Amino acid sequence: MAVSGCVRVFPSFDCRSDPDFSGFPKPEKPSAGRFSGKFSSVPIHGSFGASALSSLIFRFPPNFVRQLSIKARRNCSNIGVAQVVAASWSDKAAAGPPAAAATAAIPLEVAAVDEVVAVEELALVVEDGSSCNNNDDVQFGDLTDNKTQFLSSDGSLAVHAGERLGRGIITDAITTPIVNTSAYFFKKTAELIDFKEGRHASFEYGRYGNPTTVVAEEKISALEGAESTLLLASGMCASTVMFLALVPAGGHIVTTTDCYRKTRIFIENFLPKMGIKATVIDPADIESLKVALDENKVTLFFTESPTNPLFRCVDIELVSKLCHKKGALVCIDGTFATPLNQKALSLGADLVLHSATKFIGGHNDVLAGCISGSEKLVSAIRTMHHVFGGALNPNAAYLIIRGMKTLHLRVQQQNSTALRMAKILEGHPKVARVYYPGLPSHPEHHIAKKQMTGFGGVVSFEIDGDLARTAKFVDALKIPYIAPSFGGCESIVDQPAIMSYWDLTQSERLKYGIKDNLVRFSIGVEDFKDVKADVLQALETI
Repeated sequence: MAVSGCVRVFPSFDCRSDPDFSGFPKPEKPSAGRFSGKFSSVPIHGSFGASALSSLIFRFPPNFVRQLSIKARRNCSNIGVAQVVAASWSDKAAAGPPAAAATAAIPLEVAAVDEVVAVEELALVVEDGSSCNNNDDVQFGDLTDNKTQFLSSDGSLAVHAGERLGRGIITDAITTPIVNTSAYFFKKTAELIDFKEGRHASFEYGRYGNPTTVVAEEKISALEGAESTLLLASGMCASTVMFLALVPAGGHIVTTTDCYRKTRIFIENFLPKMGIKATVIDPADIESLKVALDENKVTLFFTESPTNPLFRCVDIELVSKLCHKKGALVCIDGTFATPLNQKALSLGADLVLHSATKFIGGHNDVLAGCISGSEKLVSAIRTMHHVFGGALNPNAAYLIIRGMKTLHLRVQQQNSTALRMAKILEGHPKVARVYYPGLPSHPEHHIAKKQMTGFGGVVSFEIDGDLARTAKFVDALKIPYIAPSFGGCESIVDQPAIMSYWDLTQSERLKYGIKDNLVRFSIGVEDFKDVKADVLQALETI
């Protein structure tokens, strides 16, 4: 089957579009950071604008696949950059010049006319693989979902953001496809040069981006209210790349005492090799923060809030104001809070980081990390990330997308069960102390109430006993797994003195507030009654 010519306009396209939300504001310029090339959109010829085409899914006749040649199908394969091409196919010789075919308003549904509209890459593909490309071809500068203003809740955003009204993969599938590719091809050398000079969009190489990953990034940005999000291979990858991208050699950072141990190891053992110094303060010690800012040229304040594993909370709004007056950036690790319980960016932080392995993924089946913030800051981190290469596998990105669709349901259940269990544990005679920001007894409960809408799904507590008695309690539990993670559907329990600090002596562990009788319990989505019964029966065994 031959190609009759290069077709520019089909006024009578029979297409199915998503609901028209054109009344909502549209961005005036494309967002950067999603592709390696910089470019701007040019007007579309015909009756469709760029915003309309990005949300249209063209309906093909049933015999479309049969009619396409092998080469044409290959050319029409979507590698993730949403681009459009229209070609006129016919078994008969062309009756006239291409322009005549383009302007003939022939409905696609008419069986007598063998016309097919192909969706591909902004170039009109002909049988020999050449194109009818010229400088007026359309190139989309923004393939993101920019019409989510009609979604008023975090739950709806978690389900639909990045997908419902347009994504960089042309498909009418409800779920986002996994694009497994290590590189992206260019049809001609001219197209490659256009990419290098900023006139054509492409990820170019798998380390620089993937359309499946972009959908996950858009979801997280929507929840955090961020201009941009970068997904990486793990939470530690996100934090270390962030430090190296934003803190110069010889710089100074401020961090807090209670934090994830591997983060502390990187700050204490690796950053000094680059001349970077750190001041470590108590999460609630605002006076020490002021002194550190006055006496040092601080580049960055970094902390978790709530912290791991004692759930200390930092006054993000106050800390951000103090740091910004001195020109310091603020990055909050909000892994324990989730983007649903706490909006660090709206409180004044410059960046928010998550181990997406935990609540965001939510199924104990994927490793990932993400960092969200302004386009300027995330782009700087992205540049460093492209060099280091800690890219997220697109299959993992799909698991993040899948997990986020139930994020609000899971977090609501985990918030509720965790708070109820914290109250029960606090009143139990065999529990010495409970650490949970939702309890009035927590030292930063007043801060948590101010900046969190829920207090999280993890509870830490101290058994009234020693290391062995605490281990006996952990072993008596029937529902939770003994494992070093949290935030999934399945409950998980660990004894930090053994799980994370066993290589240190008891006195060394105590310097970090880790007692032998400390238990960290990550609440899953099991029924509250079952979790309660299991914990109480385990306490009865000691």
